[in-house]
Amino acid sequence: MLKKPGMDECILVCVYYGPNGERLIRRGHKMASMLNCPFYILSVDPLPFDQFDADKSEYVERWQELADELGAQAFILRDNERLPSAKAIKEVAYDKNVTQIVIGQTAQSRWEEITRGSFINVLLREIPFADLHVVSVARNIKSVEEDMYEKGVRAYLVEDGDGYRVSFTQSKGCEFEGIFFKEMGTDFNNGIFKFMHDSKMCQVHVSDDRIEETGTVERMVEEKHVQ
Repeated sequence: MLKKPGMDECILVCVYYGPNGERLIRRGHKMASMLNCPFYILSVDPLPFDQFDADKSEYVERWQELADELGAQAFILRDNERLPSAKAIKEVAYDKNVTQIVIGQTAQSRWEEITRGSFINVLLREIPFADLHVVSVARNIKSVEEDMYEKGVRAYLVEDGDGYRVSFTQSKGCEFEGIFFKEMGTDFNNGIFKFMHDSKMCQVHVSDDRIEETGTVERMVEEKHVQ
């Protein structure tokens, strides 16, 4: 049997997609502040990041912002996860010397098994070295942006004249690889392009293939080449 890794307190907040995630994170932060201990934020998903839809990736971006804002040790995204959720949580909890876990009680999108006692019982068996805090939260509210974009497709950001554009074929001049989410009801490539830069998720707006935030992209490209 695994032994408790350490005596110091450490909190792990487990979130899935929906407005409840922010409430759980703030609850975990409050507990960490009271105990004067570190806390981590974890999300587990069986899909790889490049298959996330616009709504899901928006939540991931917000959680990263909250992690920075609230001083979390890290936001951990276990995407393309083949382990059951409970075992993935166990691995992170043991690796980070977690002593307390915060998790939502009611349905949060596809993590519906959390609503059943069986998942809670599995966690209790898998992670005997940590206390489990089950927080009652409001049921998932449909996002206003949920139906604004089509399913994301892999795309590339390339320099084009005095600006940048998205391309759907990889070329030598590719600066960033990411996911393009096309707006519903348009024949043109209008939407948002999401990509990773400096270990953070970034997004820029696209209008007829062209990137609107040219200055922002130029700065990121310069930072990338300096590293």
